[in-house]
Amino acid sequence: MLKITDLHKKYNDFTALRSLNLEVGKGEIYALLGQNGAGKSTTINILLGLLKPTSGDAFINGVSVTGYPDRVKKDLAYIPETVLLYPNLTGLENLDFFSRIACFEYSREQLSGFLNRTGLQETAHHKMLGGYSKGMRQKVGIAIALAKDAKVLLLDEPTSGLDPIATAEFTEIVRQLGQQGKTVLMATHDIFNAVSVASAIGIMKQGVLVQNLPSKAFTAEELQELYLKTI
Repeated sequence: MLKITDLHKKYNDFTALRSLNLEVGKGEIYALLGQNGAGKSTTINILLGLLKPTSGDAFINGVSVTGYPDRVKKDLAYIPETVLLYPNLTGLENLDFFSRIACFEYSREQLSGFLNRTGLQETAHHKMLGGYSKGMRQKVGIAIALAKDAKVLLLDEPTSGLDPIATAEFTEIVRQLGQQGKTVLMATHDIFNAVSVASAIGIMKQGVLVQNLPSKAFTAEELQELYLKTI
Protein backbone atom coordinates (compact mmCIF):
# COMPACT_ATOMS: atom_id res chain seq x y z
CA MET A 1 0.00 0.00 0.00
CA LEU A 2 2.95 2.31 0.73
CA LYS A 3 6.25 1.78 -1.06
CA ILE A 4 9.40 3.90 -1.00
CA THR A 5 12.07 3.11 -3.59
CA ASP A 6 15.68 4.32 -3.38
CA LEU A 7 14.64 7.74 -2.11
CA HIS A 8 17.28 10.48 -1.87
CA LYS A 9 16.91 14.09 -0.76
CA LYS A 10 19.75 16.62 -0.81
CA TYR A 11 19.86 20.28 0.18
CA ASN A 12 23.01 21.64 -1.45
CA ASP A 13 25.79 19.67 0.31
CA PHE A 14 23.52 18.23 3.02
CA THR A 15 21.95 14.80 2.46
CA ALA A 16 18.65 14.50 4.36
CA LEU A 17 17.70 11.08 2.94
CA ARG A 18 19.99 8.43 1.51
CA SER A 19 18.80 5.32 -0.39
CA LEU A 20 15.59 4.91 1.62
CA ASN A 21 13.65 1.75 0.77
CA LEU A 22 10.53 0.80 2.69
CA GLU A 23 7.27 -1.09 2.19
CA VAL A 24 4.20 -1.00 4.43
CA GLY A 25 1.32 -3.30 3.54
CA LYS A 26 -2.43 -2.96 3.97
CA GLY A 27 -3.39 -3.03 7.65
CA GLU A 28 0.20 -2.64 8.82
CA ILE A 29 1.42 0.01 11.24
CA TYR A 30 5.03 1.08 10.77
CA ALA A 31 6.78 3.17 13.44
CA LEU A 32 9.75 5.23 12.33
CA LEU A 33 12.13 6.12 15.17
CA GLY A 34 15.06 8.53 15.09
CA GLN A 35 16.46 11.71 16.53
CA ASN A 36 15.46 15.14 15.24
CA GLY A 37 17.10 15.56 11.84
CA ALA A 38 17.25 11.82 11.15
CA GLY A 39 14.98 12.17 8.10
CA LYS A 40 11.56 11.16 9.46
CA SER A 41 9.75 14.41 8.68
CA THR A 42 11.52 14.72 5.32
CA THR A 43 10.15 11.30 4.40
CA ILE A 44 6.61 12.29 5.38
CA ASN A 45 6.84 15.62 3.52
CA ILE A 46 7.90 13.82 0.34
CA LEU A 47 4.97 11.41 0.68
CA LEU A 48 2.66 14.41 1.10
CA GLY A 49 4.06 16.05 -2.02
CA LEU A 50 5.42 19.01 -0.05
CA LEU A 51 9.01 18.17 -1.01
CA LYS A 52 10.40 16.74 -4.23
CA PRO A 53 13.02 14.01 -3.85
CA THR A 54 16.40 14.47 -5.47
CA SER A 55 15.99 10.96 -6.86
CA GLY A 56 13.90 7.87 -6.28
CA ASP A 57 10.15 7.72 -5.83
CA ALA A 58 7.37 6.69 -3.49
CA PHE A 59 4.04 5.03 -4.24
CA ILE A 60 0.69 5.13 -2.46
CA ASN A 61 -1.67 2.34 -3.50
CA GLY A 62 0.50 1.83 -6.57
CA VAL A 63 0.42 5.49 -7.67
CA SER A 64 3.63 7.54 -7.96
CA VAL A 65 3.92 10.40 -5.48
CA THR A 66 6.14 12.40 -7.83
CA GLY A 67 4.19 11.63 -10.99
CA TYR A 68 0.61 11.97 -9.77
CA PRO A 69 0.59 13.99 -6.52
CA ASP A 70 -3.08 14.98 -6.77
CA ARG A 71 -4.25 11.38 -7.23
CA VAL A 72 -2.12 10.26 -4.29
CA LYS A 73 -3.65 12.85 -1.95
CA LYS A 74 -7.06 11.21 -2.30
CA ASP A 75 -5.74 8.12 -0.53
CA LEU A 76 -3.68 9.99 2.09
CA ALA A 77 -4.47 11.58 5.43
CA TYR A 78 -1.95 13.49 7.52
CA ILE A 79 -2.10 14.04 11.26
CA PRO A 80 0.73 16.30 12.44
CA GLU A 81 2.02 16.78 15.96
CA THR A 82 -0.36 19.72 16.32
CA VAL A 83 -3.61 19.23 14.40
CA LEU A 84 -4.53 22.52 12.72
CA LEU A 85 -8.30 22.96 12.71
CA TYR A 86 -10.65 25.92 13.08
CA PRO A 87 -11.00 26.88 16.77
CA ASN A 88 -14.18 28.89 16.14
CA LEU A 89 -16.00 25.85 14.72
CA THR A 90 -17.26 22.83 16.62
CA GLY A 91 -15.69 19.41 16.21
CA LEU A 92 -18.60 18.33 14.04
CA GLU A 93 -18.44 21.52 11.94
CA ASN A 94 -14.70 21.03 11.36
CA LEU A 95 -15.34 17.46 10.26
CA ASP A 96 -18.13 18.58 7.93
CA PHE A 97 -15.96 21.32 6.40
CA PHE A 98 -12.92 19.14 5.70
CA SER A 99 -15.11 16.28 4.43
CA ARG A 100 -16.69 18.62 1.90
CA ILE A 101 -13.24 19.81 0.75
CA ALA A 102 -12.46 16.15 0.03
CA CYS A 103 -15.75 15.95 -1.93
CA PHE A 104 -17.64 13.90 0.67
CA GLU A 105 -20.98 15.06 2.01
CA TYR A 106 -22.48 13.43 5.09
CA SER A 107 -25.52 13.87 7.31
CA ARG A 108 -25.02 15.09 10.88
CA GLU A 109 -25.69 11.56 12.09
CA GLN A 110 -22.96 10.15 9.84
CA LEU A 111 -20.52 12.85 10.94
CA SER A 112 -21.25 12.06 14.59
CA GLY A 113 -20.69 8.41 13.77
CA PHE A 114 -17.15 9.12 12.55
CA LEU A 115 -16.41 11.11 15.71
CA ASN A 116 -17.84 8.33 17.86
CA ARG A 117 -15.53 5.82 16.19
CA THR A 118 -12.54 7.83 17.42
CA GLY A 119 -13.85 7.80 20.99
CA LEU A 120 -14.67 11.51 21.11
CA GLN A 121 -17.47 11.98 23.64
CA GLU A 122 -20.77 13.06 22.11
CA THR A 123 -20.95 16.02 24.48
CA ALA A 124 -17.86 17.43 22.74
CA HIS A 125 -19.19 17.14 19.18
CA HIS A 126 -20.97 20.48 19.39
CA LYS A 127 -18.38 22.37 21.44
CA MET A 128 -15.97 24.87 19.91
CA LEU A 129 -12.65 23.31 18.98
CA GLY A 130 -10.80 26.11 20.75
CA GLY A 131 -11.69 24.42 24.02
CA TYR A 132 -10.45 20.96 22.98
CA SER A 133 -7.40 19.25 24.43
CA LYS A 134 -4.66 18.08 22.05
CA GLY A 135 -5.95 14.51 22.29
CA MET A 136 -9.46 15.62 21.36
CA ARG A 137 -8.16 17.56 18.34
CA GLN A 138 -6.29 14.47 17.18
CA LYS A 139 -9.51 12.48 17.35
CA VAL A 140 -11.15 15.00 15.03
CA GLY A 141 -8.15 14.63 12.71
CA ILE A 142 -8.62 10.86 12.65
CA ALA A 143 -12.35 11.30 12.04
CA ILE A 144 -11.48 13.43 8.99
CA ALA A 145 -9.25 10.61 7.72
CA LEU A 146 -12.12 8.14 8.19
CA ALA A 147 -14.61 10.43 6.48
CA LYS A 148 -12.43 10.87 3.38
CA ASP A 149 -11.84 7.09 3.34
CA ALA A 150 -8.05 7.51 3.40
CA LYS A 151 -6.19 4.27 2.82
CA VAL A 152 -2.85 5.50 4.22
CA LEU A 153 -2.38 7.64 7.33
CA LEU A 154 0.81 9.57 8.03
CA LEU A 155 1.30 10.47 11.68
CA ASP A 156 4.06 12.83 12.83
CA GLU A 157 4.86 12.59 16.57
CA PRO A 158 1.20 11.79 17.37
CA THR A 159 1.68 11.15 21.11
CA SER A 160 3.97 14.10 21.84
CA GLY A 161 2.50 16.17 24.66
CA LEU A 162 -0.30 13.72 25.44
CA ASP A 163 -0.89 12.53 29.00
CA PRO A 164 -0.77 8.76 29.65
CA ILE A 165 -4.55 8.31 29.36
CA ALA A 166 -4.74 10.21 26.06
CA THR A 167 -1.71 8.28 24.77
CA ALA A 168 -3.37 4.96 25.62
CA GLU A 169 -6.60 6.07 23.90
CA PHE A 170 -4.71 7.18 20.79
CA THR A 171 -2.75 3.93 20.68
CA GLU A 172 -5.96 1.92 20.76
CA ILE A 173 -7.46 4.02 17.96
CA VAL A 174 -4.39 3.45 15.76
CA ARG A 175 -4.52 -0.28 16.50
CA GLN A 176 -8.18 -0.35 15.41
CA LEU A 177 -7.31 1.51 12.21
CA GLY A 178 -4.85 -1.24 11.34
CA GLN A 179 -7.49 -3.88 12.05
CA GLN A 180 -9.81 -2.01 9.66
CA GLY A 181 -7.23 -2.33 6.89
CA LYS A 182 -5.73 1.15 7.10
CA THR A 183 -2.00 1.51 6.50
CA VAL A 184 -0.20 3.71 9.02
CA LEU A 185 3.28 5.27 8.92
CA MET A 186 4.07 6.88 12.25
CA ALA A 187 7.15 9.01 12.95
CA THR A 188 7.70 9.01 16.70
CA HIS A 189 10.12 9.27 19.62
CA ASP A 190 7.81 7.16 21.79
CA ILE A 191 9.51 3.76 21.99
CA PHE A 192 6.90 2.25 24.31
CA ASN A 193 4.08 3.30 22.00
CA ALA A 194 5.95 1.97 18.97
CA VAL A 195 6.37 -1.48 20.54
CA SER A 196 2.76 -1.47 21.72
CA VAL A 197 1.05 -0.65 18.43
CA ALA A 198 3.41 -1.13 15.47
CA SER A 199 3.69 -4.16 13.20
CA ALA A 200 7.27 -3.19 12.40
CA ILE A 201 9.75 -0.57 13.52
CA GLY A 202 12.47 1.29 11.65
CA ILE A 203 15.31 3.32 13.13
CA MET A 204 16.73 6.20 11.08
CA LYS A 205 20.09 7.87 11.52
CA GLN A 206 21.38 10.74 9.38
CA GLY A 207 18.94 10.01 6.58
CA VAL A 208 19.57 6.25 6.50
CA LEU A 209 17.22 3.47 7.62
CA VAL A 210 19.72 1.55 9.72
CA GLN A 211 17.30 -0.90 11.37
CA ASN A 212 14.11 -2.53 10.09
CA LEU A 213 12.64 -4.75 12.79
CA PRO A 214 9.50 -6.75 13.63
CA SER A 215 8.10 -5.07 16.73
CA LYS A 216 7.04 -8.31 18.44
CA ALA A 217 10.65 -9.45 18.64
CA PHE A 218 11.49 -6.79 21.24
CA THR A 219 10.30 -5.47 24.56
CA ALA A 220 10.29 -1.71 25.02
CA GLU A 221 13.43 -1.99 27.18
CA GLU A 222 15.26 -4.07 24.54
CA LEU A 223 14.24 -1.69 21.77
CA GLN A 224 15.38 1.30 23.82
CA GLU A 225 18.77 -0.31 24.34
CA LEU A 226 19.11 -1.05 20.61
CA TYR A 227 17.93 2.46 19.74
CA LEU A 228 20.52 4.10 21.99
CA LYS A 229 23.26 1.92 20.53
CA THR A 230 22.12 2.71 16.99
CA ILE A 231 21.91 6.48 17.22
